[in-house]
Amino acid sequence: MVDALYRRAAWRLLPLLFLCYIVAYLDRVNVGFAKLQMTTALQWSDAVYGFGAGIFFIGYFAFEVPSNLLLERVGARRWIARIMISWGLISCAFAFVDRLPWGPLPGWFGLRPDVFGFYALRFLLGLAEAGFFPGIILYLTYWFPQGYRARTVAWFMTAIAVANVVGSPLSGWIMQAFDGSRGWMGWQWLFVLEGIPSVLMGLVVWWWLPDGPRSARWLTPIEQEQLATAIAEDQTARARTETRTATTAGAAMRDGRVWALAFVYFTSTVSLYGVNFWMPTLIQELGLAKDAFLQIGLLTAIPWGIGGVAMVLVGQRADRALHRAPFVIGALLLIAAGLVLLAAVGHTVLPSLLALTLTATGVLVFVSSFWSIPTAFLQQSAAAAGIAWINSIGNLGGQFGPDLIGRVREATGGSTGALLTLATLAVLGALVTARVAPRPSR
Repeated sequence: MVDALYRRAAWRLLPLLFLCYIVAYLDRVNVGFAKLQMTTALQWSDAVYGFGAGIFFIGYFAFEVPSNLLLERVGARRWIARIMISWGLISCAFAFVDRLPWGPLPGWFGLRPDVFGFYALRFLLGLAEAGFFPGIILYLTYWFPQGYRARTVAWFMTAIAVANVVGSPLSGWIMQAFDGSRGWMGWQWLFVLEGIPSVLMGLVVWWWLPDGPRSARWLTPIEQEQLATAIAEDQTARARTETRTATTAGAAMRDGRVWALAFVYFTSTVSLYGVNFWMPTLIQELGLAKDAFLQIGLLTAIPWGIGGVAMVLVGQRADRALHRAPFVIGALLLIAAGLVLLAAVGHTVLPSLLALTLTATGVLVFVSSFWSIPTAFLQQSAAAAGIAWINSIGNLGGQFGPDLIGRVREATGGSTGALLTLATLAVLGALVTARVAPRPSR
């Protein structure tokens, strides 16, 4: 009976959350496609773009934990809707990055107004989106027990792959089809047309998403109680089998495993966003024309499509195996192998696409398996704080990776040193995971 309720909840909740994460991810990474035209039009260097792409995660870090604690206090429906509407409006504002009035602020930082505007909007976008992903991970713990969570998170996080598979050609098509329309360049249309859906989805969330099982109108009162009771019993059972379960925010912040897993997550995000923000540029440099935006988008979709299939298959296998650490370790080593190969092959087309596919697959397999590790020993307020802290610290890799690649490219004309650095971090992440991941109880 309860299994049927879990399946029903999955069919009701995951499609909406899936669409929300797709539009979230598009607004986070479409700057990688905009870069193909925007940096030339505004005369920005690779270092300016790399730093601006990554500064998103400084804002994300600053508001991540408070955002997740507020979600627990005010409810998922209100808070997730607020997040989506605010980031959608900020994303649209990027179309005017070279004309927004910032007053004396650019001069105080010694920057041109357009460069300052790019940095400021990316920072504000991070503030606005902070708490969305860890909030969803926390929200799923309200509905699904530990035994269902890896496959549930895997299905939800295939949105990363779908956002890239669908979004890459879409972004390329928007830039190519709308370039010059009504006096706007393609990159300006890109930000507006991909920002509006976030606002609309935020309104849908406000209207439709229940805060938890007891507020789901599509469950009877008896079913609401059955589902809520089953989740509570699962948490109690895990507390008995895991003697070091944390239940308060303070306990989570004092737990060394939380900090270790934050580092592990960092080692994956430096690769995820370092490669993601630069993949359109890297593919363009394989010999494509500078304005072949649709072709670049189609080629960019290949690594993420293959990785998305692997992500779902591994998520199902991880649930059957119960012990997730080997999957996380294997994914990190796959990331390292892909980055080393990418550094070695230069601009050779097929080996480069293979290397990008290995890296993308490793990243997606990692995120589908990783989040079942901290939720195995974090409960209640500790889950809200711990998940947010791991995600916020880990996502600082999203600043480090793109910025490092941009600076190395400007200094050396290539990305080899940066790619090898990211590969080394992935190996370190695998070693830390092997040390700290909890073993399953018999």
